[in-house]
Amino acid sequence: MRRFIRPHLAFGGLVGTLAPPALASPSALAPAGPDAARVALWWWIMFAIACVVFVVVVALLIYALARRRGQGAFHRPLPPQQERRWFSFVVIAGGIVPAVTLSTVMGVNVYGERRAAQEAAQPRLTIQVIGHQWWWEVYYPRGGFSTANEIHVPVGQPVELKLTTADVIHSFWVPQLSPKYDLIPGQTNTLTLTAQRAGTYRGQCAEYCGLQHAHMALVVVADAPQDYDAWAARQVQPAANPPAGSVTFQGQQLFQGSACVYCHAIRGTDASSRLGPDLTHLASRLTIGAGTLRNNYGNLAGWVVNAQAVKPGNKMPPMYLSSGELKALMTYLESLQ
Repeated sequence: MRRFIRPHLAFGGLVGTLAPPALASPSALAPAGPDAARVALWWWIMFAIACVVFVVVVALLIYALARRRGQGAFHRPLPPQQERRWFSFVVIAGGIVPAVTLSTVMGVNVYGERRAAQEAAQPRLTIQVIGHQWWWEVYYPRGGFSTANEIHVPVGQPVELKLTTADVIHSFWVPQLSPKYDLIPGQTNTLTLTAQRAGTYRGQCAEYCGLQHAHMALVVVADAPQDYDAWAARQVQPAANPPAGSVTFQGQQLFQGSACVYCHAIRGTDASSRLGPDLTHLASRLTIGAGTLRNNYGNLAGWVVNAQAVKPGNKMPPMYLSSGELKALMTYLESLQ
């Protein structure tokens, strides 16, 4: 029996180690929006140019080696006229041609970006994205509600993102939807994002911002317009009050009587701090810890008890709860749909 179990446990451990904890890795070469499509197009253009350069350089290298080998051990100096021709070839092929090629590529790219910006449709929705160490605050001015590490947008409609930071420099990057945009202290940068097909797209902070930079992810969920409207209507609503005497009610009282209220907000309760993520509809989100873990009962319980063991250096301290208290608190948090 042990012979059967041990290899399977080892295999399961290997898969668990190699598999991403919450979100699949995206590819910038599988675009789902016009901005990302332009980035992918220019990547392929530059790749084609690099391939041509590689082939030419290797061919010249082989030619030079073969020519040198045919001359034997003694190198005969070239005639002055032939030497000048080779010098001119090196200057043109090694300096002028690359400079002209790269300048042309850059010029066409800049022109294309400006033209695309001029022809872009007027955004119908504005969302504020605020970078924190190490999570994303997402505020919808139209509905007056906040979420965290998860941006919902309607498919086919341009959305304007206002990018700011609460602390250090971050960089917003959703490879399948947009190029990188920096979040700089004291400055607001604007990004227009359009998702051309429904789906869930992983984003990442692309600028080193401290210890947990690698664990500062987010998701962009592109919904059909009617599904987005339904989602936004649910998000506007405050958290439902549980019936008195229930386990959920006990969890709510525990939450409001603990240090949780000093960092988190739950609309419909007295908890209104904005130091940490808004938890009003926590249970409806896909991940916790800014993409570190999938949002399920076990992961959330582990995060609540000791978030430092999952994501060292974050601002959430350990909570010392009995099993009954943890169960009540988790029942309440799981009810925040």
